[in-house]
Amino acid sequence: MKLSVLDQSPISKGQTAEQALQQTIELAQWTESLGFKRYWVAEHHNTNGLAGSSPEVLISHIASRTSRIRIGSGGVLLPQYSPLKVAESFKVLQALFPGRIDLGLGRSPGGGKKTRAALTDGTDKPLSSFSRQVKELQGFLHGTIPKEHAYYGVSAKPHTSDNPDVWVLGLSERGARHAAINGTGFTFGHFINPDHAAETLKTYREKFKPTAGLKKPEVNACVFVVCADTSERAEELALSQDMWLLQVEKGLETRVPSISEVKGHTFTVKELEKIKRNRKRAIVGTPETVYRKLKQLSEAYQTDEFLLITNIFDFEAKKHSYKLLADYIANTLN
Repeated sequence: MKLSVLDQSPISKGQTAEQALQQTIELAQWTESLGFKRYWVAEHHNTNGLAGSSPEVLISHIASRTSRIRIGSGGVLLPQYSPLKVAESFKVLQALFPGRIDLGLGRSPGGGKKTRAALTDGTDKPLSSFSRQVKELQGFLHGTIPKEHAYYGVSAKPHTSDNPDVWVLGLSERGARHAAINGTGFTFGHFINPDHAAETLKTYREKFKPTAGLKKPEVNACVFVVCADTSERAEELALSQDMWLLQVEKGLETRVPSISEVKGHTFTVKELEKIKRNRKRAIVGTPETVYRKLKQLSEAYQTDEFLLITNIFDFEAKKHSYKLLADYIANTLN
């Protein structure tokens, strides 16, 4: 089983963005030392609790502070940008860090209506153009824009001996089709909504079309994971993630609360029901429990790679969570 990370650079309450970004760097170095395959950073805008608003800048810094682990985006919100500009940014990253760059693409609007308008400088860019943008981005990367296209003759520079691997993030059949028809890898967003996994992954594999960048379907999945030495401790740590998800979904707060704050909160019946539903997006427990449940997902999703996201208050406990699972898998396989 291959372990990777998706990091949203969450800011815990009482912490600054500067501290959160330094922890992102430290966590990348830590997980590289544990043998993780990839480290992807997210893109969020106009939010007080997630510091990663510029994945390209963060990728460059992380890659310069690590040496082996693949670094990428999960993902660049392509509908807001020019496919050529995104392709060129990642060409530069590929030139700086050959063979280590992943370009993950997302279809999210990036925020509310006003935030999205600011990102696009007021230009009307429909989300329905996403598949066309992915196709153009691939064409710019590989120099394969067709003669009949308005941009024929344009390719992303600088020229590099190879290109970043391209992935599309999704959680529905629509997202799977975007990845499949454009011949990219597909990251299934279990951490957002696992309900339609079977049909989504079936659609991707059945409709996949080989391209210059990828000859056969490639899948990984992203899952919330909280791992600790005991199930009781894991459940306690997960309280901050439970509360964080509730707050984010209500649009109230995106900073991660402390365990003591959560324990002092009186939950309504509706909130408790929502927490229970949200736990379907997560795996919480001891290393043995987490590994067993990941193995079940591995068989169901037909993939051996998982991107883990752990948005808990205590950074040292987060590092320990990754180490416990990595060590357990290493010992189990050996």
